[in-house]
Amino acid sequence: MTIEAIESSQQDNVKAVSRWLSERIIGQHTLLERLMIALLCGGHLLVEGAPGLAKTRAIKELASAVDGDFCRIQFTPDLLPSDITGTEIYRPEDGSFKFQHGPVFHNLLLADEVNRAPAKVQSALLEAMGENQVSVGRTTFPLPELFLVMATQNPIEQEGTYPLPEAQLDRFLMHVNVGYPDEAAETEILHLVREEASHPHEVSKPPFRLSQADIFTTRKAILSLHMAPPIERYIVALVMASRETTTEMAKWLDYGASPRGTIALDQCSRALAWLDDRDFVTPEDVQAIAHDVLRHRLILKFEAEAQGITTDYVIDQLIARVPVP
Repeated sequence: MTIEAIESSQQDNVKAVSRWLSERIIGQHTLLERLMIALLCGGHLLVEGAPGLAKTRAIKELASAVDGDFCRIQFTPDLLPSDITGTEIYRPEDGSFKFQHGPVFHNLLLADEVNRAPAKVQSALLEAMGENQVSVGRTTFPLPELFLVMATQNPIEQEGTYPLPEAQLDRFLMHVNVGYPDEAAETEILHLVREEASHPHEVSKPPFRLSQADIFTTRKAILSLHMAPPIERYIVALVMASRETTTEMAKWLDYGASPRGTIALDQCSRALAWLDDRDFVTPEDVQAIAHDVLRHRLILKFEAEAQGITTDYVIDQLIARVPVP
């Protein structure tokens, strides 16, 4: 089988899993697409939305279709860093210590309501997400090569929450806002839940499980996707415009996007084009993904927040002002 045939087969497999997910998660196309992009880019996802919008269900269903293990952590104010990374256990029979791996050593990790845990616990994820490793004492333990963190936060309740620091926000590939489904989707959700409750043994199963080898090969295919030099310059121009100090952007922003924003725009726009069965990236791909990539990387000034300016509005202005190739 040729390389092109193998890549086509893998693309078909990913498409099949995506279609199955859309049958299991109703009315959240953007969330599912961004979750798949994060998986194929090797990045992490921060998802923000009201309770009951299928955030937890989405990654649990994806985990059932991926050849890897899954773990969910419910973040609470009394959580400890060792509850995330693991801890050394004393063995009285030989007087030694043995490291007990924590939930972070799974392939897919759901950090549910991550903003409910204090800073020490949130920072326990920082090294894991950035370096794919965990250090305990003098020993460093590598995490699985396939490692995806999806963190959720609830924007409704602010009491008893701890906002994520900007340095940790930058570790996420994308920040996705999840909204309510429309009326038709809400009706479909009712039917789906009723069907599952009536016939629990007939719940739809994934068509197959994506192997880790397929995912890693797909990542290489995405990186080799053609991106014309003008598109590269467009990505860089968008990020550089967010750092301008002589334009109106300076009135709104304390800090623009970091180089991680440039890298993420490149990766995610490639993945979006690949999922759309194209072997090249267009400016529309960059624009479609820009809000989720840059939303958490732009730091607004107090004056902008007081005027009701949002990061999404600033990104709209960036897209409108930077010339499209």
